[in-house]
Parts: sequence; C-alpha cells; structure tokens
Amino acid sequence: MDHALTVSGLTKIYQDFVLDHVSFCVPCGAIVGLIGENGAGKSTTVHAALGLIQRNAGHVAILERAELDDGIKEQIGVVFDGSNYPEILSPRKLNRVMKHIYRSWEEQAYFRLLAQFSLPLDKPVKQFSKGMKMKLAIAVALSHHAKLLILDEATSGLDPVIRDDILDLLLDFVQDETHAVLLSSHITSDLEKVADYIVLLHEGKVVFSEAKDELMERYGILKCGASQFAALDPADRVAYRKMDYEIQVLVSDRERMQKKYPQAMTVPASIDEIMLLYIKGEKE
Repeated sequence: MDHALTVSGLTKIYQDFVLDHVSFCVPCGAIVGLIGENGAGKSTTVHAALGLIQRNAGHVAILERAELDDGIKEQIGVVFDGSNYPEILSPRKLNRVMKHIYRSWEEQAYFRLLAQFSLPLDKPVKQFSKGMKMKLAIAVALSHHAKLLILDEATSGLDPVIRDDILDLLLDFVQDETHAVLLSSHITSDLEKVADYIVLLHEGKVVFSEAKDELMERYGILKCGASQFAALDPADRVAYRKMDYEIQVLVSDRERMQKKYPQAMTVPASIDEIMLLYIKGEKE
C-alpha cells in the first residue's frame, strides 16, 4: 500500500463557497500538512473525505478502499478542533464506551497514554482545558490501532509545550511505515517541524502539493527596490508585495535567482511566508 489517503477531484458546492476539484495524496509513513487561510476549505476537505458531508464530485480512497465501511473506520483516528466526546463522561467512563465501539480497542494503551498526558481518570471532560481535551482525543485515536490519523486544527489554541508533545507523538506514530497523518493546521511552524509534504489550499483550490524539504530548499524571497523590480523577468515572479522600503518577490528557484539577479538579496522563505505571499501577494 503506497497511500493511506488519496483525494481526487474532490468538489463540494455551497452557495457562497466551492471546494474546487481538490486532489492530493497522503503517502504511508508520512505526515502531510494541509494549510491555508481561514475559509480556504481545509475543514470542508476533511469532512468530505470522511463522508461527513456529501460531495458533489470526486473520489476518495482511504487505505486503498473507496467504501468507508466499518472495517476502514476502525483504522482511522480523527481529532477535530473542540470537544470530541460527551462532556459528562470521564476518561475512565469513556474507556467503557470505546470498548463497545472499536473491536480493536486496546485498553492498556489508552490508560498508558492518559498517564503520559497526565490526564485525570475520573474528572468529567467538561472540566478539562482545551489542551486536555485535545490530548484525550489523541489518546483515543491512538488506542484502537488506527493506521491513518486525521487532525483538523487539533493543535490550535494550545500552548507550545503541549503542541510539541503532540507533534512528537505524531512523529513516533509514522515510524511505522504503514501509518500516516493528515494534519490540517494554520500553525505553519508546527508543520515545518514534522510534515513531509505540504498542501496549500486557497479559495477552495489546491495551489501546490509539494515535499516540504524541497519547498523550503527551493523557494525564496527576493528583496529589491522599484528599479530592480522593474528589471525582473515577470516569469521569475511567483507573487510579490510592495512594502514601505522594499518589494518582496516570491521566487520558486532561490539559487538560480541569486545568480541571475546578484544585485538583489534573495533569502530563504518559511512556509508561513510562502503561504502569505501566495495568498496576499500580487500576481501578473
């Protein structure tokens, strides 16, 4: 099995928004970061891929199966932003519920993760902080032998220490090359740490789907003045924005641009900067 998730031409039409023929893959043994501004279509993509909303067009294969039957559902761990479980339950009581939902539920692994996360066994979920709720949801997702984890903004609003704990867990999870993670997030610094691939969504469309290391190695920001900008070949500009004292130009081949325009300064670009220039920058 090469891909844990394959999304092809996924389309969902709303009155004021269209998810427009979205296609990407989540390879086994990899973490794929799904990024984009609020309203770009990240959650719609996740919900449509999981069959939680009806899609207008496109195909989705999870663990190389087109049908999302009970056997496939057992192998998917899903964590959404917000409360994932009934708030009157405690983690101990939730264990009893999950034993009846998942045939592959592993009670010992669940309690081991609760201890690792320092989560109280008998405190109702409604008394948990947001970070504690996220940790509980991830503990559940990792306790029924899931092969594919899908996290939709699961680290948003969490402090850096908790986020780092969760990212370490995800890295450990994909050490098994039959496992994979789709992590939808607007915290691009997290994805720089753990993602193998980055998919950028903007206004319901895929802007690019690239290996993260290649993206960060190739792309750059060329900084120049107005006269230098006028001399640039338009084909070399992916996007640009005019600042108070300089013009920042996103380029897709940093090394070549350094040689071609030695008078300008070309610097590495973070994922955040690449996303911002793609979304907010001007184009030809």
